[in-house]
Amino acid sequence: MHTTTAEPAPPSTPPDAAVPATAIDLDWLSEKIPYRRYQECVHCGLCTASCPTYLETCNENDSPRGRIYLMRAVADGRLEMGPGVREHLELCLDCRACESACPSGVQYGRMIEPFKIAMQSSAPAGARTSLLQRLVLHHVFPYPRRVKLALAPARLLQRIGALDWAERIGLTRLLPPTLRRMQAMLPRLSRTAQRLPAVLPPIGPKRARVGLFLGCVSDALFPETNAATARVLQQNGCEVVIPPGQACCGAIHYHSGVEEPALALARQNLAAFPPEEFDAILVNAAGCGAMLKDYVHILPAAERELAARFTARVRDISEFLMALGPIPPRNPLPMKVTYHDACHLCHAQQIRSQPRALLKMIPGLELVPLEESEICCGAAGTYNLTQPEMSERLGRRKMDQIEATGASMVVTGNVGCILQIARKIKERGRPIAVAHPIDLLDRAYGRTGS
Repeated sequence: MHTTTAEPAPPSTPPDAAVPATAIDLDWLSEKIPYRRYQECVHCGLCTASCPTYLETCNENDSPRGRIYLMRAVADGRLEMGPGVREHLELCLDCRACESACPSGVQYGRMIEPFKIAMQSSAPAGARTSLLQRLVLHHVFPYPRRVKLALAPARLLQRIGALDWAERIGLTRLLPPTLRRMQAMLPRLSRTAQRLPAVLPPIGPKRARVGLFLGCVSDALFPETNAATARVLQQNGCEVVIPPGQACCGAIHYHSGVEEPALALARQNLAAFPPEEFDAILVNAAGCGAMLKDYVHILPAAERELAARFTARVRDISEFLMALGPIPPRNPLPMKVTYHDACHLCHAQQIRSQPRALLKMIPGLELVPLEESEICCGAAGTYNLTQPEMSERLGRRKMDQIEATGASMVVTGNVGCILQIARKIKERGRPIAVAHPIDLLDRAYGRTGS
């Protein structure tokens, strides 16, 4: 029997709307969001089953179509930007799962992101992120050298065992909440990694010349994955170039509502990676790849021609290798592995089969399915710092599904997911490892450690 989903009533004005609202720049929003984007949503509700926050709260205001109602009402001047509206919009992970589910092709991400910028610029003092969060997110995380410098004490404390001791006796609970959550996600830091050379030659006949984007937090926390990426590319006949002038992709600033620094970082990367010099510009972090591919949409019109040529070259590492035709690895890795889809890989970039195909090439590796693989783990860039309660709920939900697979390792293509999932594994005391697909491929090509 054919049934239809009834269109819901527009979300009511939030109960705390009596709290003074703040003005939002509607003219700026109208320039950033063509009105037809709101109208493209037909309110069918197919997005709700894929929206992590709606799955947890069952609140229509926390669904994609509900948030579109709210954004359109604000844009129309029918609803003020009060605390309740802010709460529902800020709770959005920007995972873009709704875009994968939407039959109408609604570009939800290109509505919520400008709205978050407008909200941040107009937020009253009490509604803004804390000074510590702004310091960490905007002045430390986007700069790899600063991250490495900030991590130096933690690296020393890990090495002498003091950090584990502090955790056991509860001393880390005395840290401010933001620092406590960061400490809980901190991986085992390796010794300062050797700097990669500017150019790495191909092994065997040259098949491509590629630029490698290192990222910021990922390069500081997991430099071995960047090194593994370079080695895998060399094994596949690529000349690997690492431009020294590259910077953070800008996602940390942009997704937390700060536009101008994000645009400055984008311009720096456009200058560092002249697109005509590379067959591809490669990224191994899903969030960075999605941001780099969006430069053509976020930069001013005068810069979009260069941005379009740049984004035409940007590829996720798994996307590129499968298109190139990977050389089969020969070293067996007998292990049971499950794969978690990073949101900005599967939803923002529509890359799903390629990482799995690379893993299936590895001799001895058994790849088992993960239920709700495309539901966000709660990392969402810096979401686990700014929205810790919902992040915790989604992290527990993801961990339940991972444990059910019986896998000894979970693999995912984004640094934020790796940190979030590793933290939940540690909390439960489970003997499960976390890795990037390229780390395993590197080992399968003969690397004994990474």
